[in-house]
Amino acid sequence: MSNRIDEHRISLRDNAAHFARDQLSTDITTSDRAGIFHRDGWQKCAEFGLISMAIPENLGGAGAPLSDLIAVMEGLGYGCEDQGLLFSLNAHLWTVAMPLAIHGTPEQRLRFLPSLMNGSLIGANGSTENEAGSDVFSMRTQAVRDGDSYILNGSKTYITNAPIADLFVIYATIDPTLGPLGVTAFLVEAINPGMELSAPLEKMGLRTAQMGQITLKDCRVPADAILGREGRGIKVFESAMEHERGCLLATTLGSMRHTLEACITHARTRHQFGQAIGKNQAISHRIADMKVNLDAARELVYRVGRLKDAGKDAMMEAACAKLFVSETYTKFSLDALRIYGAQGYLADSPTERGLRNSIASVIYSGTSDIQRNIIASELGL
Repeated sequence: MSNRIDEHRISLRDNAAHFARDQLSTDITTSDRAGIFHRDGWQKCAEFGLISMAIPENLGGAGAPLSDLIAVMEGLGYGCEDQGLLFSLNAHLWTVAMPLAIHGTPEQRLRFLPSLMNGSLIGANGSTENEAGSDVFSMRTQAVRDGDSYILNGSKTYITNAPIADLFVIYATIDPTLGPLGVTAFLVEAINPGMELSAPLEKMGLRTAQMGQITLKDCRVPADAILGREGRGIKVFESAMEHERGCLLATTLGSMRHTLEACITHARTRHQFGQAIGKNQAISHRIADMKVNLDAARELVYRVGRLKDAGKDAMMEAACAKLFVSETYTKFSLDALRIYGAQGYLADSPTERGLRNSIASVIYSGTSDIQRNIIASELGL
């Protein structure tokens, strides 16, 4: 990557950070405690061009390289305290908007994509079930053909954006005996009769990202609601996961950088035993390790962007990024708490909130163990 491109993406990152500080400032303590989703912040991000940025120009988007969007996401993570809002935006973008852009019919794109890009529609990915989380293709939600329609029955749980979403990508099987080959993706609107949405579930972290359950009871959808092809839902799902796993944690890079800078300032200004605590080798080495891990994490995420921009497969690289960045993020956040000590342990402090937010990263979009399985499989093991 040339210095010119580096400078371009640094500029994108810094502009996004400035936007976030200026436009996305909220009372995060109150929002986090109450689990308040900020729709106005969502709309501002859409108007900023976040959702449409990587959508091809012929579909109404900006057609920017994925690496540019990653840089913007990193900037938002640095400047925005509301990590739940950013998580919701990522879920919407990678599992609904992008799959629709890639796999949707011209009619489906025309109907839904403009509203997904301009922020007037919120999307959610309905794949996880109680018995089909990591083993997603063991799902029990069924789709039965009935004339020109399909009737969906089943339930989904732990679905990000579910309580507030307008459009869902619902995965169901047309024949459980076919295993993955029976899974089909459907575009289902929240107003569709037979779809019931729960109240938001309370969570440890990312509280401003609404998560809920979906119940489908004789939910009838037209045959043209299939996203992709019948029995090819696995292709839609894996393309969504490749993007999500590789790029979802780009905002985390910004959050980690912000935390690192705060820790450096604290280590320089907090004094114990007659000197700044940063002079204590245990503290300085911990911060040095945080710096190294951040730089390594950034390279893994941007590598996924470069590969996708070149039109190459990045399944293993996305899994590597998801595994390393999420594991690093949780350790990073715990190290920050150790540096701040009791001050960082106080409820509602940025350090305490950051640690709570980080823990989910080793679970969502496939647990760390699932990422190891993917990597091992890609290596032929």
